[in-house]
Amino acid sequence: MMFKVGQMKGDNDAAVLTRAMRTVEPDAKADVDVDARTVEVDSWLFAEEFLVAFADAGYDVKLVER
Repeated sequence: MMFKVGQMKGDNDAAVLTRAMRTVEPDAKADVDVDARTVEVDSWLFAEEFLVAFADAGYDVKLVER
């Protein structure tokens, strides 16, 4: 699933988003593209669970692909 992040500026944001994703599923694989402002997560969980974790971390994130 692919998420679009509204305000991502650098590697620190990538680390925070990865930590937030791992609170939902520690074994999920994530690919954070800072330039494209996207986070791709490989997981069997529902996207909504990740959306909540990203919002709790202070990010405006939208699901763009399941």
